[in-house]
Amino acid sequence: MTDTDQLETPLTAPDDQPVVRVIAMPADTNPEGDIFGGWLLAQMDLAGSTPAFDLARGRCATIAVDAMVFHQPVSVGDEVSIYARIIKVGRTSIRVHVEAWKRPRASHTVSRVTEGVFTYVAIDEDRKPRPLPEAR
Repeated sequence: MTDTDQLETPLTAPDDQPVVRVIAMPADTNPEGDIFGGWLLAQMDLAGSTPAFDLARGRCATIAVDAMVFHQPVSVGDEVSIYARIIKVGRTSIRVHVEAWKRPRASHTVSRVTEGVFTYVAIDEDRKPRPLPEAR
């Protein structure tokens, strides 16, 4: 399966609990009033790092963001739920597929707004790559 295969459009949000849930605020907007893509990217990086840190049992660094797709804008007041799942594990690296979904304040309808693949590398106290621990 390729990274682009991971970007197929599902009809509903994932069944798992989101890793991050946050409300988009006015301070996070661009001059047009939409939420900055960079703000959303940062939230997704935080969410993606959660399963990576858990698997690595320690510190990781983000080394790549691939196949990032912005499907829809996020507006002030939208509840943004971010889901993350590990899709590949290497010797020191972990690739995580991350999706962001929004729910407008006055609605119960959710829609996917952004998705991408984030790569993290387990690092030691000297910030050098380290092998991932054996599977639990």
